[in-house]
Amino acid sequence: MKHRTSPLLMGALNITPDSFYEQSRYFVLEHAIERGMEMIREGVDIVDIGGVSTRPGAASVKEGEEMLRVIPIIEALSGKIPISIDTYNVAVAKCAVEKGATIINDITGFTNPEMQELAATCSADLCVMHMQGSPQTMQINPFYPEGVIEHIMLFFDRQIRALVSRGVHESRIILDPGIGFGKTIKHNLTILQNIDRFKTFGLRLLVGASRKWFLQQILGKPAREVLTATLVVHAQCVTKGVDIIRAHDIREHREALDILKTLT
Repeated sequence: MKHRTSPLLMGALNITPDSFYEQSRYFVLEHAIERGMEMIREGVDIVDIGGVSTRPGAASVKEGEEMLRVIPIIEALSGKIPISIDTYNVAVAKCAVEKGATIINDITGFTNPEMQELAATCSADLCVMHMQGSPQTMQINPFYPEGVIEHIMLFFDRQIRALVSRGVHESRIILDPGIGFGKTIKHNLTILQNIDRFKTFGLRLLVGASRKWFLQQILGKPAREVLTATLVVHAQCVTKGVDIIRAHDIREHREALDILKTLT
């Protein structure tokens, strides 16, 4: 892989039949592997593989089924590109790391003590994401009486301390404020307008606003028609110091990030 400096581009590879963006679903093994290889050709830096949809109200998936969805893809792509496993299931994360994943992307932010224990006993980087509630409940009247930025800052501080207390070096931790996960349109905009606040922790920062609901609502358009809006949001994040951008559209983001790099 060609060496790149920050920001890095993480590509979402959803091995699910029900992810919110229909064009990102690759439920047939051969198609998923083909898409992963296509992402590499298009210039992705990390492939984020997930076997459970985390859209609002998404159905849960049994551990065995999640394993069957993601492990063969990890095995096929391991050694070709850095791999992130998008899961909050401890057994799935453990197996994924054993098969070659180098990042655990946990939407529950390593709040599970068993996931913290795994984090302490493996060498993978750890993406700590903020979410209010669960995928089934997160968009039911999300509310932050102390303010959304303050709430997330406190959450990050608590989770960083929890991981470090178990022996995790801070350099392994990546922070993700969880755009769209238990947030209103106003919450999401407030996070994006203040995204540089989260850099005060001195850790890598990831943002994934790709084609999300709040962009659809602002523009009155479906997910398939908000690529331009996604690129604008992600470009602004990069100018404010975000280190990793998680996206569905790799070619377009690669071009945008490369142009931004020439301007800085």
